[in-house]
Amino acid sequence: MSETHADQKKDVLVDQIVTLEWSMFSAVPNTGGQASCQTDPETFRIMRQTQVETWPAAMRESYLADLRAATREGRNLMTEKYARMMESTHPREFARVAASLPDISPAVRAQVEEIVAAHVAWKQDLSARFPLLNSRGRAIRSAEDSAAATSFETYLRGELLTCSPGTIRLCLEHTRDSLAQGRNLVEANLLKLVQAYGNHSLETAEQVLRNNG
Repeated sequence: MSETHADQKKDVLVDQIVTLEWSMFSAVPNTGGQASCQTDPETFRIMRQTQVETWPAAMRESYLADLRAATREGRNLMTEKYARMMESTHPREFARVAASLPDISPAVRAQVEEIVAAHVAWKQDLSARFPLLNSRGRAIRSAEDSAAATSFETYLRGELLTCSPGTIRLCLEHTRDSLAQGRNLVEANLLKLVQAYGNHSLETAEQVLRNNG
C-alpha cells in the first residue's frame, strides 16, 4: 500500500470514528438540557481527531468496529463512558446505574489499569515540563476528582472501559511498545492538539502562554 493510499485510509477511518462519536456525544442525556460542549462539533472534532490520529491502524479499525456494534445494539458509548466516570465523581449516582453497564472481567480491568498507569506517568512528566499547557487541562489523578471536575485518570479509565476487549488489548500493546521505545503518548497527543491550533511545537505553545501571562 502506498503512503498516500495509507494516509487516505487513515483519514477516512478517523473521520468515521469522530462522526460516530459525535452522534453519540451530542445525544448524551444531561441534567438541565444539552451542555455547551454538545453544541460545538468543531471543537469536539479537533479534540477527538488529534487523539485518534496517534493510534495504530489496527486500534482505529477495532474501535470503529466497537462504535458500529454499539450503534446496531442501540448503545451509546459516550453515555456509558460518563457513567463509568461517576464511580469516582458521583458514587451514589453510579450505584444506581452500575447494573445497566456491561460487565468487565477482572483480566480486562487489569489491562485497563496498566494502560491508565502508564498514561498517568506520561501526563505527570509532561506537566512537569510544560506546566502552563497542562494547567489548562484536567487534574491528573483520580484522588483530585470532585462532583464538579473529572481528572485525566478517571476520564481515561472511563473511556477505556467502554471499549471491547480486543480494542483494549491493542491499546495495551501500543502502550507497552511506546514505553519500550521511550515514547510519551500523552505528549504525542498534545503535540497534535497544539499544532491543530497553529502552534509549531509544545515549546512554542508554552511560550505563548507565558507571554500572555
